[in-house]
Amino acid sequence: MTRKQNFLCIFFIIVALTVLPAPTFSQYESMIKEWNQPFKPFQIIGNIYYVGTSSLACYIIKTKAGLILLDTALQESSPIVRANIESLGFKLKDVKIMVSSHAHFDHVAGHADMKAATGAKVYAMKGDVEIMESGGQKGFHPIKPFYKPFKVDKILKDGETVRLGEVAMTAHLTPGHTEGNTAWTMVTEENGKKYNVVFTCSLSINPGVRMVNNPTWAGVKEAYAKSFQVMKSLPCDVFLGPHAPFFNMEEKVKRLGTQPNPFIDPEGLRNFVAMNEKNYYAQIQRERNEK
Repeated sequence: MTRKQNFLCIFFIIVALTVLPAPTFSQYESMIKEWNQPFKPFQIIGNIYYVGTSSLACYIIKTKAGLILLDTALQESSPIVRANIESLGFKLKDVKIMVSSHAHFDHVAGHADMKAATGAKVYAMKGDVEIMESGGQKGFHPIKPFYKPFKVDKILKDGETVRLGEVAMTAHLTPGHTEGNTAWTMVTEENGKKYNVVFTCSLSINPGVRMVNNPTWAGVKEAYAKSFQVMKSLPCDVFLGPHAPFFNMEEKVKRLGTQPNPFIDPEGLRNFVAMNEKNYYAQIQRERNEK
């Protein structure tokens, strides 16, 4: 699949999730099975490694003081993620901190099992803490399936930096998809050169969420608008995210070993933000045209 074809595929997936009715339970089961296919772990760039499934991205950031794990995917993904971490030569007990993109089941349902397996501390943005500690049942727009609740050990503020060893990761509040939706930035180094890395958040609008006159979050439209501006402001060389198709992972993996590193893709982030912002304005217009 070419980059243009992959981009169009992602575009239509997000449009479908935004426009169509919420999936049925059987459709969810099929979607979860598709998302939970194993994928061989690999080094992305510098000290950043991919340990997720074929569709749900999870990352290990290696430091001199241990490992940071970003996202754990589904609860059903736990065996895959644990095996991927160990197959790269890392030890589960070396995972010291767990962070997340946002509090939906497809990104943090594996947190409870992973926390038990590693003893790691869970850090999360303030707006998502209640959702996580309720197993997904709280928040302005709960999404099933719910998951095992888990305790958040440290509540983060917008712009706060998480440090482990020599690594610093900054949390950027980008609300809308959830109240505590979070983009992460850090600097990595490869072949003597430093690169700005952006782990984007999800920016799509969930099925059933209204932008105009939302009954459970009156300011959701403004929250999305602010988040788009935040994402546009982040310096980016390496573009990553919570779903593998967001950043054309499979296509880029095929080119690993070539120069420059295929994951160096600042244009990819710009296109991703622009696509979601276009969908956002289109939905606002649809809602305003309703009679």
